[in-house]
Amino acid sequence: MANNPSRLGKGLGALLGGEDLSELRKPVGYINKQVVTETAVQPKDTSDVLRIPVNLIEPNPYQPRMSFDADAMQELSESIRTFGLIQPITVRRKGEKYQIISGERRYRASIMAGMEMVPAYIRDASEQGMLEMAIVENIQRENLDPIEVAMSYQRLMEECNLTQEQMADRVGKKRASVANQLRLLKLPAKVQHDLKVGLLSVGHAKVLLGVEDPAAQEMLCDLIVKGGLSVRQLEEKIKSLDKKPAAPKEDPGALPEMYYKLLENVGKYFGDNLSLRRTREGKGTLTIKFESDAQMEQFLRALEQR
Repeated sequence: MANNPSRLGKGLGALLGGEDLSELRKPVGYINKQVVTETAVQPKDTSDVLRIPVNLIEPNPYQPRMSFDADAMQELSESIRTFGLIQPITVRRKGEKYQIISGERRYRASIMAGMEMVPAYIRDASEQGMLEMAIVENIQRENLDPIEVAMSYQRLMEECNLTQEQMADRVGKKRASVANQLRLLKLPAKVQHDLKVGLLSVGHAKVLLGVEDPAAQEMLCDLIVKGGLSVRQLEEKIKSLDKKPAAPKEDPGALPEMYYKLLENVGKYFGDNLSLRRTREGKGTLTIKFESDAQMEQFLRALEQR
């Protein structure tokens, strides 16, 4: 569904009326997850999310990215402050601390947002087979929300070097089903948050994925939360907002006499293969279709003889 972002956004803004939905959106903080401390027994590898104090985490010295865009980091930090860190980082045990394997940008933005605990997966980088089994087992649990399932798929692909097809085989799903689940991670943080905490359904999210503009996706998400729209109502709402009123046909009126003379003279060489359009202001186009070089050469000779 290709939508005009400006038209959609303008229509949605009028429907929403600027209502504040912050009370419904509590940051995802993984508050029910185990906290890793310096004195507690330290797990080596887990498919679950744990919370680790930021002072126990070290950046990866082999991080290929040497600089991070300041504006993008600030934007991510604001998102984390509002919605929490939806996608945990991945770390490995290193002495008394943990070293980042992936997610350093999220880690830095979390510190900027004032977070003292960061949700993380802990893995032993040398035990890929065990990790794969742990993630597959995690995916098969029934109490995972759609974003957790999508993140597990992504993690299985990235950390175990699997293709979508191989991963689908591992978890006993069709490849199309896996691909659709992974697409949820392309949604804006606000939409992922609301999907994660149950303010909208996977059906809503699939419809929102058909909208190209992230700002429009977020505004439609607000509309779902505010109005309690069903999936069908959301589809109808998008259709109604996307309808473009038919532009009235412009009546160019009668052509000035010189244009009829032009069509008559040029028509001697090209017949009906002429198209002329003119506005009331005198702007327009003249299109000539020719059959061969010889036909165009004959026309040019005629012009030169005048």
